[in-house]
Amino acid sequence: MKRFYFILIVLTALTGSQNAKADEGMWMINVINSALEKKMQERGLELSANEIYNADAPGASVSDAVVSMEFGCTGSIISDQGLLITNHHCAYSDIHSISTPECNYLEEGFWAFNAAEERVIPGKKVYFLKKVLDVTEEVEELKASLESQNIGTGIRKLSYLMEKEYSEATGLEAWLGSMWGGSKYYIALYEVFADVRLVAAPPVSSAAFGGDIDNWEWPQHKCDFATYRVYTAPDGSPAEYSPSNVPMKPAAKLNISLNGYREGDFTMIIGYPGSTNRYSSSYEVDFSETLKHPISNRIRGEQMKIMKKWMDADPDIRLKYADYYFSLSNVQELYSGEVECFGRFDVVEKKAELEQELQEWIKASAERMEEWGDLLASLEKNYTALRKPERNASFFRETLIRGTRMGTIIRRIFNSRTPLTLDKRTLREYAEIDFRVEGELMVYAIKEYVENVDPVYFSPLQKEIIEAYSSDGVCDIEAMANALWTESIFGSAEGFDKIFSRQVSAEEVLADKLGCFIMDVKITAFNEAKLKAENGVNTLDLDRAYTHALYRMRLDKGVEQYPDANSTMRITYGTVGSLEPRDGIICDWKTTPAGILEKFNPSDYDFSLNDRQYLLYSAGQWGRWGFGDNGADMYVNFLTDNDITGGNSGSPVLNSRGELIGLAFDGNKESLASDAMYVPDYNKCVCVDIRFILWTLDRYAGMTRITEELGL
Repeated sequence: MKRFYFILIVLTALTGSQNAKADEGMWMINVINSALEKKMQERGLELSANEIYNADAPGASVSDAVVSMEFGCTGSIISDQGLLITNHHCAYSDIHSISTPECNYLEEGFWAFNAAEERVIPGKKVYFLKKVLDVTEEVEELKASLESQNIGTGIRKLSYLMEKEYSEATGLEAWLGSMWGGSKYYIALYEVFADVRLVAAPPVSSAAFGGDIDNWEWPQHKCDFATYRVYTAPDGSPAEYSPSNVPMKPAAKLNISLNGYREGDFTMIIGYPGSTNRYSSSYEVDFSETLKHPISNRIRGEQMKIMKKWMDADPDIRLKYADYYFSLSNVQELYSGEVECFGRFDVVEKKAELEQELQEWIKASAERMEEWGDLLASLEKNYTALRKPERNASFFRETLIRGTRMGTIIRRIFNSRTPLTLDKRTLREYAEIDFRVEGELMVYAIKEYVENVDPVYFSPLQKEIIEAYSSDGVCDIEAMANALWTESIFGSAEGFDKIFSRQVSAEEVLADKLGCFIMDVKITAFNEAKLKAENGVNTLDLDRAYTHALYRMRLDKGVEQYPDANSTMRITYGTVGSLEPRDGIICDWKTTPAGILEKFNPSDYDFSLNDRQYLLYSAGQWGRWGFGDNGADMYVNFLTDNDITGGNSGSPVLNSRGELIGLAFDGNKESLASDAMYVPDYNKCVCVDIRFILWTLDRYAGMTRITEELGL
């Protein structure tokens, strides 16, 4: 009998494991068909597809509470007074913009204890999706009409005409989306609200605990959230900021669950994933893995070291560079992880296997052979030819174009019609730099440019300057780069003061050697080299043709498929579960405040806590937000296997009833091949528990007005 029960338990566990296996897919919210609905319900979903999205029925659905935050992040409405919740890192730039050395909201947190303290964020908008329409036939008819008039049919032209037509007809903002390389087209209609005010955001010691060290890692211990409020005109319509505006009365809000979750529980995430490239060819992935990303990763990594050295030494520099460094490090770590995972999971090889299947399918039809017979050979030829020009272009972009903030200021001044009349944007950027940091970054950028770019791209002035610092044909690049900076009018605050006060003429400014060194070479030279390498066959057109062919093959074989992410609303489903990142290593699916105290290091900025945080975490009194015996337990972060990418940050993590249990804020390092290929068992979504967020609002910040507003 014992043996029977043991076998039964094992079989049950195996069955549960198989049922819990995640399905790949960022599915379009408007095409949840019966097959997808059934799959989700088999995993545990207790809702129907119409309860998730239904633009044609009266009443509201779950997706009506989910918003795009300018198509960079996702948020959701959680109260009937327009309270919106998203990630702290999505609000980072806004918090940074209102911070000063005297009142640094990044370090201290921002808490609006009443409506009057909520901070207007100029230019901030949120987008509520109202409806998605399949307009493929209309677009094809429009393309035919334009072609008959010898008018171009690029996506920009099509988007302008279609969006204009639908915006005028509906009064909503219309966005045209091309799916599967132009195989299908959809119009998304949005109601846009432009009075958005910051309500609450924890300090970075809570929201970004672990900093870059823990980014893309597991386990994590971040309370990564922020809240805004959406305001409307008194009649409820969208309106620009006005003191007379009132909190939104939303059509839908998400209900919050305090009941938690367990391993194996169903989860779904609705949001606006920004972009994926899963229809990419093996040639395109190899190009990124072995050429583009390594150049970018190395240069950005060195730039980050320079900035971090100064940021750690001076709090004022940390505040000035916090937002810039944050953006830079996120991309650098993403690309570094991609390179590692592309190799680890044999992405190029697996895509090559898929291409063999595609080629066999193409060969089986004379019509397909005529359209795509030489497609794969052309892709291989182009990507091989592009390697040399792209290497030069990458070094140019990463150094003289993107390598310094001062370079951006110089380009704007040189390109302005009246260089001595500096616009507000230039003045703001000037106020955000430190000349010591910029000097070191500029010297590094010039050295990398001169050492790595083919001299054929050097301008006459650059060649003249290099020659002046050369002996026996060898340039002292260090001395040259330092001299260009120290002798430049752009190399000091005193020099800029002369520009501001017009003590120097426009001609003198435009003759500055550093400025000319940066400006003399144009990106067009690198683009022309690429065009020459392509020899009349546009690589982007080949990429689109490959996507179209792959889509058609899967359609022909009856394979369910979803388009690459493109900032349109998507739904993904999965389960709560653990991670096995390497052989013999098993990571639990949740973290607790005990892990924060284990990592705590007062001498390390990324792992430091303020006194109040340390005392409250140590006390472990979670009150009504905790669970277990007398509320003694608390989770901080948890893992699911939902398929997400950038743009999903801030997305609501929902249980089987569509209730909010957390926010998606990161992925694990092992998932970073997912831009090009989904890897089962390794793609994980890192989420922050809604109960830890509520505890932070209530017990740490004393924001009882929010918990009362939420009906909790």
